[in-house]
Amino acid sequence: MGPAVALAALFTAVAFSTATAQETAGAPAGKAGHAAAASAERFDELVRDDLFDGMRKGDRAAFDRAMKLCADTLAQNPRHAPAMVWHGTGLIYESGQAFQSKDIPKGLDLWQRGLKEMNDAVALNPDDVGILIPRGAVLLPVSKYDPNPEEARQLIRTGVADYEKVLHLQEAYFPTLSVHARGELLFGLADGWFRLDEMNKSRDYLQRIVKDLAGSEYATLATAWLQTAEATALQKRSAALSCIGCHAR
Repeated sequence: MGPAVALAALFTAVAFSTATAQETAGAPAGKAGHAAAASAERFDELVRDDLFDGMRKGDRAAFDRAMKLCADTLAQNPRHAPAMVWHGTGLIYESGQAFQSKDIPKGLDLWQRGLKEMNDAVALNPDDVGILIPRGAVLLPVSKYDPNPEEARQLIRTGVADYEKVLHLQEAYFPTLSVHARGELLFGLADGWFRLDEMNKSRDYLQRIVKDLAGSEYATLATAWLQTAEATALQKRSAALSCIGCHAR
């Protein structure tokens, strides 16, 4: 992972995961994972604002406060999946800072620890949207900056699988979610499948965005994608994709 560009990717990905999980974790839980989603929501409310301020605004005190709460919670209960996934997200963010300062060994250590914590959290609560979304929202953008093609594809596969599962779990109430929450999830899937060379699946999600989110920024962007046939232009669109409207909310 390139040190200079990794921080920007990690910053965007982690900030997006915080904002999106904030919206979706509070939605009505489906039959699968109802109790787990409720638990994730309560913990998310305790850490999300501090993490968000730390990552987006550079408020180190807020970031440290959130990470300490995660660490203290895990010290009391090492199998607390919400604390685990959010702490892992924080470690991923810190790995980007280490890469930027050219401390590659530290960056790799933080990256591996953060990835393990997110993976362990999903293994503990595999049907919890509040656990799946942060991991997927980190892995999909960050994978763009991994210089190892096969490793990058595996990150994409994992992120796409997380988002596909979230979409299934949210099926009953998905139309009631905000345009932002639906758009980010559907566009993440469209872009993820595009980067896995699954063009038909990507187009299916783009067409769904145009239909279900008509009049939104997501529909405008999806329409532009659908009207672009040249491969290099599509790749540039994918490389430039980030959380739409996230920082203006």
